Amino acid sequence: MTNTETDWLRLNRENWDDRVRIHADSEFYDLPGFRAGASTLRSFELDEVGEVSGKRLVHLQCHMGQDTLSWARRGAEVTGLDFSSAAVRTARTLAEDIGMTDRARFVVSDVYEAPTALGGERFDIVYTGLGALVWLPDLSRWAGVVSSLLKDGGFVYLAEFHPLTELLGEDGKSLEHDYFQTRPETYDFPHTYTDGPQLTKTLSVQWQHPLGEVVTALAQAGLRIEFLHEHATMLFQRYPVLEPCGNGEYRFPAGHPRIPLMYSIRATKAA
Repeated sequence: MTNTETDWLRLNRENWDDRVRIHADSEFYDLPGFRAGASTLRSFELDEVGEVSGKRLVHLQCHMGQDTLSWARRGAEVTGLDFSSAAVRTARTLAEDIGMTDRARFVVSDVYEAPTALGGERFDIVYTGLGALVWLPDLSRWAGVVSSLLKDGGFVYLAEFHPLTELLGEDGKSLEHDYFQTRPETYDFPHTYTDGPQLTKTLSVQWQHPLGEVVTALAQAGLRIEFLHEHATMLFQRYPVLEPCGNGEYRFPAGHPRIPLMYSIRATKAA
């Protein structure tokens, strides 16, 4: 690995600290709309997770806490964890703004240190959302953390962008990248993925994780896979060929060959 790749945690934390000021003011995250009552959870997540009222849920890599607080609005007692102190400050303010401090807390921690940061607490549900796994180099270690955070009989629910989406070129038609490429990639992007001004901390390090690696990591951590669902829609127009299909999602047009664009997994810890 290069020096940049071995310094991945510092670089990524600086990058995400810098993103917060932009994300908090962006139309993409729409914090005013969230304060007014909007939910950021996808319909398939609500169906697949099920009833959460009265359950304890921890959200790993929670960023500014909108998904976390959306679960709190549905009755869960939630803990959000993120390595960006700037993101956690924003999440705590958001919880105050919507009157959820009685059932929501936010903790600053690297995901690998979550068991220590949370004092050995265990939860009914471990939740992790879209775009989280690319920031983690070691999925076996991550799955071990997930298992250690779960009560017996509890489950992890993961929703993610499908790794096949990283293989196509920008046109969404040509195969340009290697599915089995596992070495870290260092990126230097002047902008984040939302609207807004340029970043000042532009470097980040990311990892591509094939679907089999994710499933195997969870299974080897002692978790029983309940389902793996692959979804034909995407939350943004990843390729020009995608077209809107309602609910803010996009899909390939009728008659166009399709690949899965997102996937979701639920896995249970034995009682």
